[in-house]
Amino acid sequence: MNIPTELSRIFLHDSRANPVTGEVRWSPIKSLWVFTHTLLAIIGGAMTLSLDAVAIFIITTATTLCLGHSLGMHRRLIHNSYECPRWLEHGFVHLGVLVGLAGPFGMVHAHDLRDWAQRQPACHPYLRHGSSFWKDAWWQLHCDLHLKHPPAFHPEPRISRDPVLRFMEQTWMLQQLPLALLLFFIGGLPWVIWGVSVRVMVSVTGHWLIGYFAHNSGEMDNEVLDAAVQGHNVKWVAHLTMGESWHNNHHAYPGSALLGLYANQADPGWRVLNALHNLGLVWNIVLPENLPSRANLRPLTSRATQGYGEKHLAECAILKALS
Repeated sequence: MNIPTELSRIFLHDSRANPVTGEVRWSPIKSLWVFTHTLLAIIGGAMTLSLDAVAIFIITTATTLCLGHSLGMHRRLIHNSYECPRWLEHGFVHLGVLVGLAGPFGMVHAHDLRDWAQRQPACHPYLRHGSSFWKDAWWQLHCDLHLKHPPAFHPEPRISRDPVLRFMEQTWMLQQLPLALLLFFIGGLPWVIWGVSVRVMVSVTGHWLIGYFAHNSGEMDNEVLDAAVQGHNVKWVAHLTMGESWHNNHHAYPGSALLGLYANQADPGWRVLNALHNLGLVWNIVLPENLPSRANLRPLTSRATQGYGEKHLAECAILKALS
């Protein structure tokens, strides 16, 4: 089986490139985007509260976070941890855009820059969530970091030359409109408020919140030596994040499609990926055992020393019963 490896898109074209020296500046467009949806969510959400509107919020949020952010943006587009048909990747990435964080190129660049910076001996507090709670909230939700000497970012042709991804990048904020029109046609304004603005506000704020805790406190099974920041497992939101909160596991095995490595670590995204594999829609799924060994990875617990556990691809019980 041809297992794809994690792709590097960060290049140190300038010898002065470093992740430490930079300035955090207010981003008007980013701030307006977050502020508008937050205002609509708080005021409009209170005025249009109903059981069906909340149900739409839960359905759209779960779908965009699982299929979009976790499987589409993170495990597929960013880490290339499995393969699938192009149409399925485009669909998943579109759902990831609907989360409201950024377009596909923006997400890949932000992730890879932060990932590169956190592996260095030191990096800017913006890149490691290293400031106080409220200051970091302001920085991450309303500002951008401008490094004085940033590295170059060159996504591979599979991404950079894809016309669908390029279109989604150019119109990522407008990608909410088709969904908003559909929700309005079916359920009126309450469904739009809860299915778009409340969802975007919760998803964007939640993404920062989990990131803050995942880089500051929580359980650790592995340590990445000489790294500016460690990942921590935030177990109490594993289901809500579709498994993405097992961040210490992710720091240890960044290219793995499986995030909840050990026993009792829920990973809903992995369960969906496993089901898609049983349907023949995904293949070449990367597990920790497929990744190159890392000399700077130090196990901290007995289970980490013994290996990542017994979780592997399994036959879907439902499909087995139907066959």
